[in-house]
Amino acid sequence: MPRTLDELIPAEALANPDVWALAGAAPLSELIEDPETPDAAGLALADLDTELETALIALETPGEVASAAQIGQQLDEFALNLPEPLESDAEGEAFAQLAMPELEQVVELAELPLNDTITLAFPVDPEAFPEREEFTARFRQLSTLNQLERGENTAPQIAARARADADLLNEMLRAYGYYGGEVVRQLSGGRRGRDNGAGARAAAQQATVRFDIYPGPPYRVGAVDLGALDRLPETERVPLRAAFAIQPGDRLLSDRILAEEAALALALGEAGYPFAELGEPELLIDHAREEGDITLPIAPGGRYAFGTVNSNDPAFLPGKHLARLARFRTGDTYQQSLETDLRTAILATGLVSSVTITPREETPPTSDEPGSVALDVKLERGPQRTITGGLGYGTEDGFKLETVWEHRNILPPEGALRLRGIVGTREMVAAAGFKRNNFRGRDQALFFDVFASDINTVAVESRTLGVRGTFERLSNFIYQKEFSWQIGAEALVTEERNRRVRAAPDTLSPRRSFTIAGLFGSATIDRSDDFLDPTSGYRATLFLAPESSRTGGAQDFYLRAQLDGAAYRKVGERVVMAGRVRAATIQGAELNNVAPSRRLYGGGGASVRGYGFQGVGPRDEFGEATGGAALLEASVEARINTPLLDGAVQVVPFFDIGSVSQRSVPNFDFIRYAAGLGVRYKTNFGPIRIDVGVPLNRSEFDAPVVVFIGLGQAF
Repeated sequence: MPRTLDELIPAEALANPDVWALAGAAPLSELIEDPETPDAAGLALADLDTELETALIALETPGEVASAAQIGQQLDEFALNLPEPLESDAEGEAFAQLAMPELEQVVELAELPLNDTITLAFPVDPEAFPEREEFTARFRQLSTLNQLERGENTAPQIAARARADADLLNEMLRAYGYYGGEVVRQLSGGRRGRDNGAGARAAAQQATVRFDIYPGPPYRVGAVDLGALDRLPETERVPLRAAFAIQPGDRLLSDRILAEEAALALALGEAGYPFAELGEPELLIDHAREEGDITLPIAPGGRYAFGTVNSNDPAFLPGKHLARLARFRTGDTYQQSLETDLRTAILATGLVSSVTITPREETPPTSDEPGSVALDVKLERGPQRTITGGLGYGTEDGFKLETVWEHRNILPPEGALRLRGIVGTREMVAAAGFKRNNFRGRDQALFFDVFASDINTVAVESRTLGVRGTFERLSNFIYQKEFSWQIGAEALVTEERNRRVRAAPDTLSPRRSFTIAGLFGSATIDRSDDFLDPTSGYRATLFLAPESSRTGGAQDFYLRAQLDGAAYRKVGERVVMAGRVRAATIQGAELNNVAPSRRLYGGGGASVRGYGFQGVGPRDEFGEATGGAALLEASVEARINTPLLDGAVQVVPFFDIGSVSQRSVPNFDFIRYAAGLGVRYKTNFGPIRIDVGVPLNRSEFDAPVVVFIGLGQAF
């Protein structure tokens, strides 16, 4: 028989209490009585006072009736002596006066099963723990129990992971500011089934865990100590303190502390403190106040302005050129985002494989003036020469082979030589071009090109020798600009004719020679929200090209002008409505005196879909496109996002209309309509586009269905 309480505890319970608890209680053994064992009080009848025994026997003997006097005499002799009173105890009397403490009311819980193994129990009152849904979602992602694979949910596995999940839940409560909260872990099941039915056996063998979550009161922010930040001048301290948007009395949330720490680090970098140092945040919890005091050690360092930009490879990309890429000037307040932007611009040149920028103090700050910080750029050269090629075939264009050789820095900095050749069924091109990127400023390019071509499109046959120069300010997906422009000049000699235009039924018209010289320029306003896939805003581009053309001894001066506009608007969560218009005209010359390649044509993937390239416009009596002097187009489409492939697929129904007129003022004599359906697959470099267009009033020269494939939206 056990002599102490410790002897009652099995050894396996001490070794692994959770597994022993899941195994259940041992079966009860049969109770065997020992006649020699004393009763619960440890007393025997023989131990009673002899006089009391005599009195009881006398009362229980039916044959002898004792007199009342005899009984009274015996009872008087059986008298208990009262204990003598104790001396007065002041401490004991004071303790007796203490009021009984009020027991805290038990919080009623509601179960939330997560799966067959895990159940969470939260307070029924939603106000007691308003973060319940977010808390549960986070626990699902982090729980080790929830990650158990089927077949691994044995009792020892569940017991071990239940302890880890209980610790996790306690940490999560503290992260949400419930530093007085408690999580109670309850394990059940996992016992061997008894022979009383398969269902009972399965229930007994299924181990489950319930976590009772008692959040307690939410703690608040007490004192906030930001180190040396409080010693900065008021004009600098106030905006930086506002960046750390935690005030005494706010909810004490760990996630928010980390987020505000990152926001303060960013604000310091943007306010001219490149050498600021932030220590690890410290939190002192006072359970009596139900508050936590935050300490964030900060050493702001001095305030600085941008100084020089230095290159470790000045023969390749000198510091002066790198400074042109920057969106800051010497003397501007240092901003970390501008330093990062400079690194992005250097990588975007395509000339380097890696870039590291290190701020370095040039002059220290004073009480009145900021210091100067130099940016030391360490770069590694990337491959400078590339050869690319492409091979394609189209039902309209036939076979096409293109090869490009390029040296991207043959004349540093960023002076590229590009040689290009095309051999195809309808196109033969040889060209040499020189391009100076980031010329006298970022995203500005100077380009010269000399080319010779023999091209046969749907409407035009031309043999051309030309030279072209362009200076432009580019907008791109790295830095989309609200305003961009282009100016240039070109001169060319060309022999052209409209394709297969006949002078007689069996004779093609001879080619006509044109000598053309002109200027051109364009300006674009872009207020859309995305360069490749806009969902709101608008764009507008105006193109003007005054030209002089000489053919057959006649000299003509004319102006080519074109205006493009597009607008985008989001309708609901899934649909973007987009529309565009285009108007173009040639003013100042008869259409016949304008080279066929300079005339206006409609149709194609960026025009009236449903008709082939240059398939919309006037035709001669043989059905050949001749081009026009005025053009009007409009398109509308709905870009509908779908859940397919995690939202990467977009379905786009569209409707297009266009007209090309022979006169410089539109007359809608040759108007075409088309409708269709497109699909977009979104990628990091823009959507891949497939449009299937159907002409609604096609002529005998138009195909019943036209398919277009491209990169980016149609407009």
